[in-house]
Amino acid sequence: MNNDINPPETISDFITGRPLPNEGAEANRQAVERYLVGEKAFQPADIDVNYPIAVMLGTEIYRSRIDLIVHVSGRIVMAIKCAAGSLESRQREIVAGARLLTSYQVPLSVVSDGRTAVVYDTVSGKKIGTGMDAIPGRKAAVQLARNTEFVPYPADRHERESIIFKSYDAMNVNITRKEAG
Repeated sequence: MNNDINPPETISDFITGRPLPNEGAEANRQAVERYLVGEKAFQPADIDVNYPIAVMLGTEIYRSRIDLIVHVSGRIVMAIKCAAGSLESRQREIVAGARLLTSYQVPLSVVSDGRTAVVYDTVSGKKIGTGMDAIPGRKAAVQLARNTEFVPYPADRHERESIIFKSYDAMNVNITRKEAG
């Protein structure tokens, strides 16, 4: 019996050029990266891949990654979850992540499979658009960065939101982006 396990095929990340295992929703993420640059006029430097997130759960720190973040004018304006399957089922994960990612709530949370997208207002958690066209382009993102009041997530709700983020994030399978705690 052969116990050898074939390593996953690798692909080059569009933004970073680094080789990545082609597993999970990686092909979807590559499609989103290409769309953001090719159709929405973002520069590769505006996009960070596998952006680290650390949330407190009691006295423990849970570490993971947000698939993509988009920053302009010195502010993160979008957090993006790239997924296969039901996009709406990933709403709570990306909204929770966008609420806790930095000292302020990232204004937009997006879930996409590379063919369609759902865009949420992070502060309210409400859906504000569907389809790839609902993702703002760079000019709109710059306006958003200028016109948004960047507010922190209420401190008394951090633990609950951290539990939500971890609960959904821990269900991600076939990915190598998690960091040891």
